[in-house]
Amino acid sequence: MLPRESTFGFRTRVHLFLLISFTIFNLAHCELDFRATKKRYMREKVRKMFYHAYDNYLTHAFPHDELKPLSKTFTDSLSELGNLKLEHLPQNYNGSALTLIESLSSLVVLGNNTEFERAVLWLSENLSFDVDARISLFECNIRVLGGLVSAHILATDSSNRLVQGKYKNQLLTLAEDLGQRFLCAFDTPTGLPYAWINLKYGVMENETTETSTSGCGSLILEMGALSRLTGDPRYEAAALCALRKLWSMRSPLDLLGTTLDVVKGEWIEYSSGIGAGVDSFYEYLIKAHILFGREEYWDMFCSAYVAVQKYFRHGPWYHEADMRTGKATYWQLTSLQAFWPGLQVLVGDILAANSSHREFFHVWERFGVLPERYLLDREILHPTEKYYPLRPELAESTFYLYQATKDPWYMEVGESIINSLNLYTKVEGGFASIKDVTTMQLEDHQHSFFLAETCKYLYLLFDDSFLVDQNYIFTTEGHPLPVLSAWHERLPEIFIPRNWNSVKRNQAKRASSMSLQVCPASTLSRGGSIAHCVESACHVPDARADHGCTSEEECGIDSTSCRQRTCSIAGYCGLWLLIS
Repeated sequence: MLPRESTFGFRTRVHLFLLISFTIFNLAHCELDFRATKKRYMREKVRKMFYHAYDNYLTHAFPHDELKPLSKTFTDSLSELGNLKLEHLPQNYNGSALTLIESLSSLVVLGNNTEFERAVLWLSENLSFDVDARISLFECNIRVLGGLVSAHILATDSSNRLVQGKYKNQLLTLAEDLGQRFLCAFDTPTGLPYAWINLKYGVMENETTETSTSGCGSLILEMGALSRLTGDPRYEAAALCALRKLWSMRSPLDLLGTTLDVVKGEWIEYSSGIGAGVDSFYEYLIKAHILFGREEYWDMFCSAYVAVQKYFRHGPWYHEADMRTGKATYWQLTSLQAFWPGLQVLVGDILAANSSHREFFHVWERFGVLPERYLLDREILHPTEKYYPLRPELAESTFYLYQATKDPWYMEVGESIINSLNLYTKVEGGFASIKDVTTMQLEDHQHSFFLAETCKYLYLLFDDSFLVDQNYIFTTEGHPLPVLSAWHERLPEIFIPRNWNSVKRNQAKRASSMSLQVCPASTLSRGGSIAHCVESACHVPDARADHGCTSEEECGIDSTSCRQRTCSIAGYCGLWLLIS
């Protein structure tokens, strides 16, 4: 037997241990309850945002294209997108209900099947593309064709969202009609499509032959899906022909420019990056591989991705460079670049995605929203591009990173974005764009992508029930397309996070270029291996593997430029002070 005092001490320690364990268990349980409650609260906050924007659109703008929330009127923006001079506007045009089309998949994500059905049936009976309207092929493709194709799939899947017998593929019929109107744009000597067409009359006389890399390289998802659904190969064939021609125009460095001539097949602007004019080109290569399973898309993406890391990347930032030489041209952050961390999640580059995402978020925190253009080398806003048009890219990447990591910090980022949108952009008539982030002066425009993407990604961040047991790829406009085995021979052999896109368990995983730490002089082979990597003699690695820092002393010497790396405001090593 134990001595009396030893027995007492033992019992005391046991009681103390049980008390501490019980307390820790309760604290952990309370923490989980708090997070679940917080997620529900934030989900409902986003839901209210969506319906404030949606209801005001229906009240003040429908069936026109987009809402002007300050004046509570409308704009027929389908014929105005990118048309800065507002030329060739249609007469007696009542709009194409653009915002309603863009909202269809968001209504499903929010679980409102009743409103989804009402919207589908209205479009089925009232929408027509036989209008004398000059439109942007790219914008009409990602917004209208993508919205219709996605909504048709959601209306006909196994979820029984619509009352049986009411829907008879009307959205697909509309999508096919629009796709047929697109085909005339590809009738060029190069197969590259015109940027502008008239929905009623096709390509107009003396139409500009200038287009962007995104404009002719970001059509494959929507047009490919249309071909799969209709059995008509013309749409996918046209988009693929344009993509192959565009890829053939890359430089020996595997870089592409920003603008080109579709008749001559020549570059107009040689400077390029991952932002405006090019962004969705990279996005569609990897997503087309996932959706359709073609190795050709993977090969293009792999080469393009390595080139981006080699010539554009400096620390967490991505500058622009001349496609011919790789020399830096513009050192600037653009809000459209914020999609890149989300793309990196799809190929497994979580650390690289996280470091860039944190920098974007710190700029958001600094200004309250993400300005359209920020000059990195001078640490000032661009003098004329100080606006924020309710863009979704930072919310999108935040959602992807949370799906990949389940790190609750990303929910805090989402909460900050939601609070900023409600504080600075919410008005009585909807949500207004910001004209100047330094004064928070508002602009009278609620873009359709606010409902298609910004609200959708923020909602999915706090409630991803739409994705449970599903396998979707989101287009660049946020419209979900299912990854179906019938659409390709086999699923892609790449790493995709659980609960986002599944892969066959018995397939080998392809490592991404960043996870393999590809050197500037090396290339990724088809097998995923790389040539022996030798850093330059001047290279001094950063003190921390994740390139984080609290002081300059923790940063090393860059291997490609032999410059001293410095610590950024977000706590990451990079070439911040020595940019020239």
